Amino acid sequence: MFYAPVLFTIPGFGSDASLMSAIITGGVNVLATLVSIFCVDKFGRRILFFEGGIQMLVCQIVVRIMIGMKFGLNGQGSFNKGEADILLVFICLYVAAFAWSRGPLGQAINVAVNMVFTFGIAQIFLSMLCHLKFGLFFFFAAWVLVMTIFIAVLLPETKNVPVEEMNHVWKSHWFWNKYIPDDVVVGAYNNSNAAP
Repeated sequence: MFYAPVLFTIPGFGSDASLMSAIITGGVNVLATLVSIFCVDKFGRRILFFEGGIQMLVCQIVVRIMIGMKFGLNGQGSFNKGEADILLVFICLYVAAFAWSRGPLGQAINVAVNMVFTFGIAQIFLSMLCHLKFGLFFFFAAWVLVMTIFIAVLLPETKNVPVEEMNHVWKSHWFWNKYIPDDVVVGAYNNSNAAP
């Protein structure tokens, strides 16, 4: 998102179109966050994370292939208007997937880690783009794949679970149960059943 104008200039959008593309992706980000707000309690976090991860992965691969086919190894080429519009659609689909999954649904530690890595990526993104060129999208696609596998294997669904019973969900998970002490789960259960 920080370097959207740079990314859109590279395929030949021009400076004005580049700015408009950044505005469009920002608007998509806001609207897709609203999708998350209205859907998370209905469908659950896990399905939004999983669907978002698959959508992000597909979009990264499509963008990489499109740029790779047009620019090749020598970095020479350009997009016509139709191709540039398709590229913009896939970038917007990527932004939307992030905005209704990983963006707003993260927990406090997730947000903190995200901010640290966002800072790091912002510092090295242009250098990575210069060195990896369109391969950069495969780099990020690989990380999206890792995140999606993590969600599929290690994230239990917490839809419609009150905060007081959250330890039960984590205690019943095959991996996380060894990190939740039994007395915390029993204590939370006793406190939730206590008379007001």
